[in-house]
This record gives sequence, structure tokens and C-alpha cells, in this order.
Amino acid sequence: MTSPEVAVTGLGLVTAGGVGTAASWARVCDGASTAATDPDLAGLPVDFSCRVPDFDAPALLGRRKAWQYDRFVQLAIVAAREAVADSGLDPASWDGTRVGVVLGCGLGGVATWEEQHRRLLDRGPTHVSAMLIPMLVPNMVAGQLAIEFGATGPSFVTATACASGATAIGTARELLRNGTCDVIITGGSEAGVSPLIVTGFAQMGALSKRLHDPAAASRPFDRDRDGFVIGEGAGILVLERAEDARSRGARIHARLLGYGATADAHHATAPDPAGTAVERALSLALADAGVGPGDVDHVNAHGTSTPLNDAAEAKVLRRHLGDRPAVTSTKGVVGHTLGAAGAIEAAFTVLAVEHGVVPPTANVDSLDPVVEIDVVTKAPRTQPVDVAVSNSFGFGGQNSVLVFGSA
Repeated sequence: MTSPEVAVTGLGLVTAGGVGTAASWARVCDGASTAATDPDLAGLPVDFSCRVPDFDAPALLGRRKAWQYDRFVQLAIVAAREAVADSGLDPASWDGTRVGVVLGCGLGGVATWEEQHRRLLDRGPTHVSAMLIPMLVPNMVAGQLAIEFGATGPSFVTATACASGATAIGTARELLRNGTCDVIITGGSEAGVSPLIVTGFAQMGALSKRLHDPAAASRPFDRDRDGFVIGEGAGILVLERAEDARSRGARIHARLLGYGATADAHHATAPDPAGTAVERALSLALADAGVGPGDVDHVNAHGTSTPLNDAAEAKVLRRHLGDRPAVTSTKGVVGHTLGAAGAIEAAFTVLAVEHGVVPPTANVDSLDPVVEIDVVTKAPRTQPVDVAVSNSFGFGGQNSVLVFGSA
């Protein structure tokens, strides 16, 4: 029995490129980095980030909701509202028992955790908020979205570090294909730009130290890359079975064709330089999609701008796909959003398929000689994108690969 096709009918984005899909897409196509000195990180070894600009939570959500939610939930709700509206579905009339919520998140409410811990130390336990736990636990991003949209089907969070958002989307697809749900709100959200988290990554040596020029710090695949720039954001996709979407006359942005997941089983934080499990995830995703390596037109790479990751990923792409696909890393523009990255990049991949445009990779002045793939730089490239791959890899060696196809 053939599994049903899955369609992407709604998109919502909140990134350092802007609030909304149109603003975020325009910024990544422009190819200009959003990284800037961050006042909240003043005095730290790394004091810059990619923040969502002009995000007014009380104005967007109302004061009560803004007060109740940590920022990672605030970002997700704004993105999800856009995605659901874009899908043309009406939560007031849908059967909530057939609607699921599957989201990726790596950290949860770190800003709330840090603030409330300071209160405990400085002022004592009576000053700790009773909302601490529901604001910080990662699953609440799925729980609050389920409440927001009356979705009473399966609701949960996947946590595979920086692959979390992609893992969520791949998992959501299976709930549609096996008939558990008719609609899934899926993606990822993360608001990890906090002093403690940034310091932790800096202590590991994972962050760029280009303090004198933050806008040039995230430079995936460039010879002079020295680490990633932390960002925040949310990417939400609405998925349906393609047959259902067509029957109601919905616009289909793209089809979600395949998913592959593996584990390196190599090291807690470093990628396997051979890329064996990454290549297997890619191979599994392509086989699941029913396409071959020669069919891939575009890859949205994990491309973190760290020396080890970019070299290992480029090696796998060259070995398995050759130099045919147009490769980009949108992290050069919006930074590395950790658990949200796979979802945000999946949305950008869908837009590349829909519009036939591959965004450029920011700050590639001199391609690393070990990177023997076709990295799009300087300007967006207009070309047919019938099949596209989105790669996401996380600490713990967790790899998720999504394959999208034209509608």
C-alpha cells in the first residue's frame, strides 16, 4: 500500500530576519547577516547574537499571555498563528481531535530559569514565581499551541539538540501517513540567547570570537570561519495529506517527500569526520522520497560555520550528491537557532522550492578548499528547485534529513 503524500500548506516564521515569513525570506535572500552586539550579553567573552528585531510580545499576544509565556513560547505562537492563517484552515471549525502538535525544542525557557534562579539567590524562595515550571519546561511550547488552536490530538516536543525542529517535522509526517491525524502543526522554537547559554557555548569554543565585526562572524564554508553565532526564532509548518489539501482547494507550498534519521555514536559534541551516519541519513531520506542523488537541485545545509561541522558536511554532500545541487546555509544570515534551526531551515527550503530561488550564504569571501560543493554566495540564484534537502545535525550525533519536492 502506497503511503499518502504530505503537503505543506502553511508557513510561519519569526527570525532575526524579521517577524513574519515575508520579512525573514527577504532577509535571507538579501544575504546580509543580522548579527550585532547584544546589550544583554555585555561583559561576556562573546557579546553578540542574532536577535528577533522589534518583537513586542504584549502587542502581538496581549499582556496576559506575554506575561505567562517564556520567550520561546511567545515566538512559537506568533509563528504558528501566521502558519495556520496561511493554510486557510479555521481552528474554530476544525475537528480538534484530528489535529496534532509536534514541535522541536532543545532548551526550553532558559530566560525564565535564569531570572527565577537570581530571585531565589538574591531575595529568597518566596519571590520565585509560581509560573516557573510551566514557563520553563520544553513541552509547554506544544502544550500552549494546542491550547491556542484547540488541537486535542497528539501533542509533544522532540529534543534532538540542533536537529530538534527537523526531527519534529519528520515525526509529524508519520502521524499523517498512518492516519492518526489529519492536520499537524509542526516545527520548532528556541530562545536560547541568554548569558548562561552563550557562556556555555563560548567555553566550549563553539562560538565565533569575531567581536570586532559581528556581522561578518557567521561565515559557513568560508576558509576563515571560527564558530557559529547564536540566534533565536521559530519556524512553523502546517502539514496535511496532499489529497486532503487538494480537495479543499488549498495552496500547497511544497510536498514533504522524505525523512531520514541516524546517530553518529561517535562523540558528545564533535561530528564524525567520516560522516558515515550523516550520509546514511541522507541516503535514507532520499530513498524514502523515492528520488536519487542526481535528482537533488538544492541543499539547505546544516552549515554552522564551525570548522569541523562544515568540513564533514561538505565531504558527505560531495561524496553522495556530487557538485550538482546549489548549496546554502541560511545560518549565515539568521544565526544558529539551536532547537529551532531545523524547522526554520525547512521553511526556507520550502520557500526555495516554491519560488525557484536559492538564497546566498552570507560572508563567504574565500571558500575553504576542502569544501568541494556548489555553495551559493553573494546573490540569490534563480533556478528550478524540484527536489531539495534540508540537513540538521545535533549534539549527541543526532542527524535528521528532510526532503521536499515541488507541488
